[in-house]
Amino acid sequence: MSFASMPSPALCDRARASKDARFDGLFFTAVRSTGIYCRPVCPAPTPKRQNISYYPTAAAATAAGYRPCLRCRPELSPEARRHGDDLVERALALIADGALLDGSIEDLCERLGIGSRQLRRRFLAHTGATPVAVQATRRLLLAKQLLTETTLPITQVALAAGFSSLRRFNTAFRQGCGMTPTALRKRRAQTPGGALTLRLGYRPPLAFADMLAFLARRALPGIERIDADAYERVIGPLDAPTHIRVCASANRPELLLQIDRVEPRAIPAIVQRVRRMFDLDADLASVHRALASDPLLARAIATRPGLRVPGGWDGFELAVRAVLGQQVSVTGATVLAQRLVAAFGERRQAASDGLDRAFPTPARLREAALESIGLPRSRAATLRSLATATLDDRIAFDAGQRLDDFVARISALPGIGAWTAHYVALRALGHPDAFPAGDLVLRQVLGKTMRLSERETEARAQAWRPWRAYATIHLWHLANDLAKEER
Repeated sequence: MSFASMPSPALCDRARASKDARFDGLFFTAVRSTGIYCRPVCPAPTPKRQNISYYPTAAAATAAGYRPCLRCRPELSPEARRHGDDLVERALALIADGALLDGSIEDLCERLGIGSRQLRRRFLAHTGATPVAVQATRRLLLAKQLLTETTLPITQVALAAGFSSLRRFNTAFRQGCGMTPTALRKRRAQTPGGALTLRLGYRPPLAFADMLAFLARRALPGIERIDADAYERVIGPLDAPTHIRVCASANRPELLLQIDRVEPRAIPAIVQRVRRMFDLDADLASVHRALASDPLLARAIATRPGLRVPGGWDGFELAVRAVLGQQVSVTGATVLAQRLVAAFGERRQAASDGLDRAFPTPARLREAALESIGLPRSRAATLRSLATATLDDRIAFDAGQRLDDFVARISALPGIGAWTAHYVALRALGHPDAFPAGDLVLRQVLGKTMRLSERETEARAQAWRPWRAYATIHLWHLANDLAKEER
């Protein structure tokens, strides 16, 4: 059995035998003698080669009739970017953001500009399952994780997983896992009460401390708090805020997501935003193969092999921050953002620990006297145009968009050029090939003694596609390292 986006069977054999965590989520091992599928890192005894088949996704193994392993827990695997097919990758991003929870397969196809039969064919070739089966498996595995790791009542687990009927949830879970939700709940280890805590897996390494430091320089007091060990933020409705905290596991390649006071249906979106914010589904092996031929990037990767692209929590918020950062330093942009929140951000009720503010909404900023916080009139006008375009749905920040399409749409707004558009695509959309070629730091570090032109920088970066966003992050960090060496 061969799939276009999966490692070769020989490579799968070696990764499975060595329990190599770098391949976690890139394939799954299905064991015919037990009817169970596992991660490459499963601690169970290695099955005989003649008894196994490899599948590119959990959905493919589920569609073939296998059940998820209770020991290695496939729900903890990072997802694999199917970079062999851009359309499939975009569709998977939309599905991860709930496209098939809130809409139909026809709606998804319309957004992608493709017929349902062609989308199904390409999904089967790259993921081994149909789009509907991929979504069904996502729901099943999220429910399995919530049943195992939390004390949420089973009715709330069903709601969180996207089921409106408990009966349908019980039936789907029994068919997919070979047991009822109640039976699985009884098998779990004792789970402490209080804040809900979920484990989010990734393929090592992860430069979590470097990503926290990057985010800390841009933190907004009252909305988020970042220290050397954790990221915290308050989200949700003003009158019923949810508090989240993200920290690293001490002994596993996982982040721990703590969620306090949450409506169950909001859990999938929170999990997905955290995964995207810390780029937990990155396939760094593929990234490094594409970038390491450049000596400068090879040095940067050797220094920080686990560096990923740090995202933003909210696309509109990130876009506003990008406009504020035009032609000023990171510190200057952060000061302006703090003024913006202080002047136009609403206060939250029942918030704690100093996290009591909300970022201004597009509706609020469209009518705000932005010049009062020290913005030039032209930049204030740009923010109002951005807010209006967001309200009118001319600009959206969901994943699954083509890079060129997004850049063209947002660049059509007055005051937004290529640098801002690519920066937003890099951090808000998590697009792996976004590249702000006009960035002064990039041009300087690439030119060394003589700053490159924007055209020269763009040309240099062509060899790094489709991973130019990772090159950008590495070069920004390398520039800081070089500046320290010169002092």
